[in-house]
Amino acid sequence: MDPFLILIISTLVKIIGFTFMLTLPMVAYAVYAERRVSAIIQDRVGPNRTGIPLTLFGFKKDLHFAGLLQPLADGLKFFLKEEHTPSHVRKFFFWIAPVLTIVPALLTLCVIPFGSSVTVFGEQIKLVIADIDAGPLFIFAIASLSVYGITFAGWASNNKYSFFGGVRSCAQMISYEIALGLSIIPVLMVFGQLNLSDIVQYQADHGWLLLPLWGDGLSTERILLLIPLVISFVVFTISIFAETNRMPFDLPECETELVGGYHTEYSAMKFALFFMGEYAAMIVGSALIVTLFFGGWSIGFGADAAVAEMAFGGLIHLGVFLAKVIAFIIFFIWVRWTLPRFRYDQLMKLGWVVFFELALVNVFLTAGIMMLIN
Repeated sequence: MDPFLILIISTLVKIIGFTFMLTLPMVAYAVYAERRVSAIIQDRVGPNRTGIPLTLFGFKKDLHFAGLLQPLADGLKFFLKEEHTPSHVRKFFFWIAPVLTIVPALLTLCVIPFGSSVTVFGEQIKLVIADIDAGPLFIFAIASLSVYGITFAGWASNNKYSFFGGVRSCAQMISYEIALGLSIIPVLMVFGQLNLSDIVQYQADHGWLLLPLWGDGLSTERILLLIPLVISFVVFTISIFAETNRMPFDLPECETELVGGYHTEYSAMKFALFFMGEYAAMIVGSALIVTLFFGGWSIGFGADAAVAEMAFGGLIHLGVFLAKVIAFIIFFIWVRWTLPRFRYDQLMKLGWVVFFELALVNVFLTAGIMMLIN
């Protein structure tokens, strides 16, 4: 088969398979996981009844499947609810805002490597949609556009609570994007490149960034570099919480002050798109943390070379990658239902007075350590 045709077909398969058949169901079931985990934390039941009514087929008992069909019921509910647009809103911006929230989150997935490679008709196909040499920069550039959706939603609603929520979100996301960008610089200094596929491959060969137990091992140089890398990981992870408006940084939709925040006037599928955008951003953030700090699709401990020799070893790596991402999604959920939200002045002080300076000093610390090593 023509290599160019294989490239086109494989890219379409990766887009449809990873973005629509994998990520969107993960978004739906992340909501289910949120409700179940929060129920466990709060010592209650959570959604566990939605299933198949077998009484319709002559049986006496329904199959509930522990409520695993709840996301389907929620999606159907949003589709069938009345689509209401208030008369006082600025309609064009009101309608486009939900789209500007979810589309950037889905676009950033195209540069994240979700597996190593598979062999198709003798051609090596990398399990990444767009293998570009500026992966983190592309993610930051596209993800920053989501602030327009939230700002448009608050402004176009002509509602003071929504407007305050939009302004809060704009200030919060811009503030923590600075710390987010600075915190990743030490990581890129260590790797010396911006291609995410090469970064993951390096970790597969030499050890994960925060768990270097094979390859080069725990040499003196790696132990010294662990200090700034752990700082980068902490700042980066907490900034991801702020970027995704997750507790304790959910001030843009703080119900005790702003009713529902920037999406107060929204209903039906427009509201669902905001909801999906938040969870899609959480999945992308988890995937980026896994890719940069925990080896991405790498199994580790020297097992990747043997798996890579298999024709479909990339699918095994895909399963490893998804397992790591799911673990971080559970971590995001656990933090949300454990910590109380900050006051807004505390949130901004943490971003500008603590994280900005800490991330900036960490860049110089990493450069100093690297000069000492070399």
